[in-house]
Amino acid sequence: SFAKLLELKAQLGGDEGKHQFTLKTAKGTRDYNPKQMAIREKVFNTIIGCFKRHGAETIDTPVFELKETLTGKYGEDSKLIYDLKDQGGELLSLRYDLTVPFARYLAMNKISNIKRYHIAKVYRRDNPAMTRGRYREFYQCDFDIAGQYDPMIPDAECLKIVHEILSELELGDFRIKVNDRRILDGMFAVCGVPDDKFRTICSTVDKLDKMSWEDVRSEMVKEKGLSEEAADQIGQYVSMQGGKDLAERLLQDAKMSQSKQACAGLTDMKLLFSYLELFQVTDKVVFDLSLARGLDYYTGVIYEAILTQNGPAPEAGEKGEEGVSVGSVAGGGRYDGLVGMFDPKGRKVPCVGVSIGIERVFSILEQKAEASAEKVRTTETQVMVASAQKNLLEERLKLTAELWNAGIKAEVMYKKNPKLLSQLQHCEDSGIPLVAILGEQELKDGVVKLRDVHSREEADVLRAELVEEIKKRIADV
Repeated sequence: SFAKLLELKAQLGGDEGKHQFTLKTAKGTRDYNPKQMAIREKVFNTIIGCFKRHGAETIDTPVFELKETLTGKYGEDSKLIYDLKDQGGELLSLRYDLTVPFARYLAMNKISNIKRYHIAKVYRRDNPAMTRGRYREFYQCDFDIAGQYDPMIPDAECLKIVHEILSELELGDFRIKVNDRRILDGMFAVCGVPDDKFRTICSTVDKLDKMSWEDVRSEMVKEKGLSEEAADQIGQYVSMQGGKDLAERLLQDAKMSQSKQACAGLTDMKLLFSYLELFQVTDKVVFDLSLARGLDYYTGVIYEAILTQNGPAPEAGEKGEEGVSVGSVAGGGRYDGLVGMFDPKGRKVPCVGVSIGIERVFSILEQKAEASAEKVRTTETQVMVASAQKNLLEERLKLTAELWNAGIKAEVMYKKNPKLLSQLQHCEDSGIPLVAILGEQELKDGVVKLRDVHSREEADVLRAELVEEIKKRIADV
């Protein structure tokens, strides 16, 4: 029958059988072109330089973990975890952050203190606004200090690191908000939030940077079933911002001072600010009671860095007085219970850490690079080995090898008889600063013509001194 023939044709791969296949990257992912990679490498070097300046080691862990390792660590965000397809073996998930794998690593290897950084990709089934630098696959840059130390000293160093990195990357003005999980929980308690609602109310308060207080209040009351009185009391506190002075004021606050937890947090907050003064970073740090950070595993200090730009009018809910918030570029806090969740004996390893939101940073620096006329070099070639005449391929290859063997970054055109102009054009295009030109006469005289691409000046250099001359010129740049 005709239907059978059609089926046969489809099997044989007729035109109808081929559906149009679109070449694209998966949703929420991106490629990095050489220009973008050049910017990324610069950012990584800055950040790693800072981590090393503070004495950190580095580790790596697998991109997937046992599903169970990740279960129950992320609160309401658990729905964003990528589970791998069950193929009859272990049930696996892609890592969601670098902190939980770090805690697993510490528990598994019975490590009780380490200062480490880890830069790697993580995965989240978000519906990402990629324009704002949010993806389903993205890099995280983490620095953590694990170990039993005196209060607030490592915590202060983490904030110092955020301050150093954001200053060095020159992203514009920023603020670092700090709060403490114990202050939040104490506040919830004295405002009449039932214990079992702490975490879920916390997630709602966390949305204050994206939503107005009205919307947050109605979510608490209508969706989460909190009493209006409790919500309004929370409202009074979360509007407060300050420094050491605010911590002192709240310790005297009639309601707040009833909570043991809040008092402990506030006392530590005062201590933290005294260390931050010594580290000279208080100009950017603000104690902000609305900061909640949704993750379940925080137990003490929490912080978040936001860029503030004096741009257009702020959107609803974004605080406009000190400029518009462009979103978080770093965040972290203390999580003293996480390692204990993995340890069979429940041994606790106190930890405090920070994560740099590197993708946000990339998108900002990329936009800056687009806007400025500055050319970003994507290669590091220092010399092009060229010739002006025919039949010099062997000599060019010989010289190129000499340069390579001396550790000089050199390129040669993959053609027997390239035109000098096209060789010079390649240098212009890719920013190669020098050309070593060979000709019959130069070979006879045992010299090489070294040409500066930018100034177009040429000089004959003895073949034996070429390597030294090139190194000298490059050092001068």
